[in-house]
Amino acid sequence: MATLVERLTAILEPAVEAAGFELLGIEYISAGRHSTLRLFIDHENGVVIEDCALVSRQVSAVLDVEDPISSEYNLEVSSPGMDRPLFKLAHYEALVGEDIAVQLQVPVENRRKFTGKLDSVEGDILSFTIDQQPFRVSFQQVKKAHLVPKFD
Repeated sequence: MATLVERLTAILEPAVEAAGFELLGIEYISAGRHSTLRLFIDHENGVVIEDCALVSRQVSAVLDVEDPISSEYNLEVSSPGMDRPLFKLAHYEALVGEDIAVQLQVPVENRRKFTGKLDSVEGDILSFTIDQQPFRVSFQQVKKAHLVPKFD
């Protein structure tokens, strides 16, 4: 059975693409009446607030018809920002050589959270350098990750 995020992606991705944007990923934070459904969108020319409003209207219409979430929630549509979250393996492949902050689902070598340089992506294996030491994890082990912005 597909997870809620997978079902939401299947339902909402066509609406986001029809509006001319890429759906980078979805987060659903369950918190009772204060739950949040957050969509991250991108475009080759960047994303401005009007774009988020447009996609929000498109997605709201789909959510009203499909009704995939039975409880109350707030819908947020966002650009990825400087610390862009990573959802797909392709996102990692595009950021080889960059610093990435990662949270794993379960600890590997006594690490659950770390920041390191992404050295390579081979199949579904992510190779990092952390404190001058090599560190490898499977993409499936990653719970959450984002780019570490550089302020040069």
